Amino acid sequence: MSTETGTVFVHPDGRCDSNDVGAGTRVWAFAHVLDGARVGENCNICDGAFIESGAVVGNGVTVKNQVMVFEGVTIEDEVFLGPGVIFTNDMNPRAFIKKHGNELLPTRVRRRATLGAGSVVVCGTTIGEYAFVGAGAVVTRDVPAHAFVVGNPGRVIGWACDCGLRLPASLICECGHRWANVDGGPEGGARLTLVGAAGQQDPDSAV
Repeated sequence: MSTETGTVFVHPDGRCDSNDVGAGTRVWAFAHVLDGARVGENCNICDGAFIESGAVVGNGVTVKNQVMVFEGVTIEDEVFLGPGVIFTNDMNPRAFIKKHGNELLPTRVRRRATLGAGSVVVCGTTIGEYAFVGAGAVVTRDVPAHAFVVGNPGRVIGWACDCGLRLPASLICECGHRWANVDGGPEGGARLTLVGAAGQQDPDSAV
């Protein structure tokens, strides 16, 4: 069985206390969206996920089972959060010292990034758009756009295409996208530039 509040689907065993949830969003069993959380349209909040007051989730976000999104965390549009992803918001927590708002370190995940199952994001970091964080990684510093990150602590080992595949050394993806690496490797502050979309003819190979 299921129930709907306006245009927001809430499973009978789920709980959505927030009045700021967009149309088409689904909150499944044992998930909890607290009052004061902001969730966009067409999100999927899976079983056991938790979104705290003061957290912001954009449109079209997938929040898989057991994900923990706390105050001060901003998730931009169309991000994928794999099962068991955990965010933090305090570098020096004590049970007897309560912190809120500006006392917490903000974290941002930019649009269309992917965080793999069981990854941990230490507060005060920004994960760039289309970045790909592998399962179990611990993110302790900013991640460039399109960077592919693994390990504890997380380290950049390559680039990810828009489609989600890790790019080979040639920077030509199986999907047909062709990329250029500007200013060296991703660890050195480089960025990835799309030079040819799938289906486009390479001007250098034209006859």
